[in-house]
Amino acid sequence: MPFQKITSEKLATAVVRQIEHLILRGILRPGDRLPAERELSERLGVSRPSLREAVGALQDRGLLTAKAGAGVYVADVLGNAFSPALTNLFASHEDALFDYIAFRRDMEGIAAARAATHGSDTDLALVDTIFRKMEAAHDKRDPSDEAALDADFHMAIVEASHNVIMLHMMRSMMDLLREGVFYNRSVMFRQRTTRDTLLDQHRAINDGLQARDPVAARAAVEAHLNYVRESLGDQREADRHEAVARLRLEQEVGR
Repeated sequence: MPFQKITSEKLATAVVRQIEHLILRGILRPGDRLPAERELSERLGVSRPSLREAVGALQDRGLLTAKAGAGVYVADVLGNAFSPALTNLFASHEDALFDYIAFRRDMEGIAAARAATHGSDTDLALVDTIFRKMEAAHDKRDPSDEAALDADFHMAIVEASHNVIMLHMMRSMMDLLREGVFYNRSVMFRQRTTRDTLLDQHRAINDGLQARDPVAARAAVEAHLNYVRESLGDQREADRHEAVARLRLEQEVGR
């Protein structure tokens, strides 16, 4: 963790500001454990009493939480953007599902353009590493690993955008994102060529990012999520036709 020695202002206040900054920037995430008191005080260059004062202040603000015998952790400051009941409602109504995909297309398109411009070399290397893992998982018969990496890939792009509002908003929607990825793929995999097509689309996104081409990266994200929407729409329409045909067949048999 990139803690820096404190050199100015009241020590406890400076420690509070630095830890707040790391949480705000998403470097310290909910559930992350802080280093032990002695190690952290040395890395920050402050006394242990000053560190305790800072940690206490951050606990009072709800940003840190202490677990008996386990240490101090970053609190779950994100929560979920939507309740489980509302998430289930989204999944069962077609217009809400398509609005969700459109929202992702717009937000992640902006994030990809920002990541191509503002992302560090380390950020883009992480995106590339996740994509290479997706390629390896693609060869497996079970698609679940590839689907999980799909969600990680999209979140890594949002993180690389270095927009703290977008970052925390999308992280708070992580459950919805992951459920959307698994659900979308399970529906689309009824079509024969979809899995290869999705990998090619993620490759195009990654290529645009690695080339630091914001226009290409954004266009690739938008094309990918437009494809997801169209594929889901086509499959749902096919399901409706199949249901109608089945009903007619049952009616004819019953005559």
